[in-house]
Amino acid sequence: MTPASRRFPRLALAAASAVVLLTGITACTGDTEPDETGAASQSSSASVTPTAASADVIGDVPEDLLPFYSQDVAWDECENGLRNSFRCATVDVPLNYADPDGESIELAVILAESDDKTPQGTILLNPGGPGGSGYDIVSESVDYVTTDRLRENFNILGFDPRGVGRSTPVECLTDAELDALREEYYDPAVPAGLEAAREDARELAAKCKAKTGELLGHVDTVSAARDMDILRAVAGDEQLNYLGFSYGTFLGATYAELFPERVGRMVLDGGLDPSASNEDITLGQAEGFENAIRAYVEDCLTSADCPLSGSTDQAIDTIRDLIASVEASPMTAKDGRTVTVSTFVTGLIVPLYNSDNWPVLTQALGDALKGDPSTMLYLADLNADRQPDGTYGSNTTVAFSAINCLDYPMTADDEQMALDAKKLEEASPTIGKFLGYGGITCEYWPYEPVNTPHEIKAEGAAELLVIGTTGDPATPYQWSVALAEQLDSATLVTWEGEGHTAYGRGDECIANTVDDYFIDGTVPSEDKVCS
Repeated sequence: MTPASRRFPRLALAAASAVVLLTGITACTGDTEPDETGAASQSSSASVTPTAASADVIGDVPEDLLPFYSQDVAWDECENGLRNSFRCATVDVPLNYADPDGESIELAVILAESDDKTPQGTILLNPGGPGGSGYDIVSESVDYVTTDRLRENFNILGFDPRGVGRSTPVECLTDAELDALREEYYDPAVPAGLEAAREDARELAAKCKAKTGELLGHVDTVSAARDMDILRAVAGDEQLNYLGFSYGTFLGATYAELFPERVGRMVLDGGLDPSASNEDITLGQAEGFENAIRAYVEDCLTSADCPLSGSTDQAIDTIRDLIASVEASPMTAKDGRTVTVSTFVTGLIVPLYNSDNWPVLTQALGDALKGDPSTMLYLADLNADRQPDGTYGSNTTVAFSAINCLDYPMTADDEQMALDAKKLEEASPTIGKFLGYGGITCEYWPYEPVNTPHEIKAEGAAELLVIGTTGDPATPYQWSVALAEQLDSATLVTWEGEGHTAYGRGDECIANTVDDYFIDGTVPSEDKVCS
């Protein structure tokens, strides 16, 4: 999905949230010892609802962090009449880990309790982003993104990372201001457009700083990974079991780098190469989505209701011509809202995350070719979590920018951005033009990046599973290969399929491999391919 720029600096690395929404449209635990598979076996169990952590669970942590690790969390019924097996709470974490005695912030968490009264432990889940809500994905879609078998054996814990959603949030814009920002379009490849982009970036940065304050400098991935260790203790597990999709693989790998001895069973699905620069990531996504567009078109042309015709190349040209026409003359949706090319391209991208949602794209393109962009606008609104009444259900758009600006040094040099933009257009003649000039987003950010991309080895961590999908547009397959190669102890599982990530939407081979790993500690003897 996409951030709040009229160019898209890079696409959000979110997995399950958009996938589930669109599918709706279309139809540890104790000391470990090696078991016979070579994986770590888990000897203790968690109560259904966790209680205050014991010293064994907390482990060796700095004294000034002990109040956070040992806090007694109140698990209550959840809002909005969620099922009885859900329990919700808030967990306190330090705003700044360099000053734990200073201000604290809150994380919103939701626990989907196992049907088994003595589950093996808890699996912490992150759906991606950055800026994706783990709370929402558990409350709305836990049955979709995990299997019955997994939920029978584990509690599933979702959380909104710092700065996101129900947790202490990044705040920047009113709903009306976000509407205006999403609707606006200018071309940074020309001087007037570049200055307009910079003016919007200045304004966004100033409003984020004024409304969010010091938190804006502490929503980086390393801080979020440190929060996860407190959540591990709150869940009552001596080791962290973790299921991370997309950006969540970067968050999980970062945790493994910080706390290798506390890694239990960890699945990283839709790997992000932690050594890749922001510019590398954007270029990889340009190539990935261009391939996804071609795969979609080839499939569409086999259907009687496909609005495209001719050869694959001719059909793709039809899409490019349509985008160009919207760029030259924005369209008007049935609700009267203006659909600029930025909104249109966002709507085009969203269903490419999951091949099951290609029929929605077929409908949106067919409508747009007849002059009605309403379905494309609807898809773009889903991406931004805009509700029918014009309010926004989350802050995912601004949280995405805030986290990335701390995680990645970005170039805002005019000449270099122009060179990068040319590469993007060559990699993706369809949408590459709209992926450039991303460094402008963070050029005026009030806080400097605190992380530098680098290889993550996580030496000493237990065996991890990395899953890569060969036709993944958002986290191209080679990134999963790179992540598995970097990690000191990781096995690569490949799904030969289209779309973003695999578990929860792949075949039984993927589901059984993941479940066997979490439940029994079974690690494939070598890299495995599911097709």
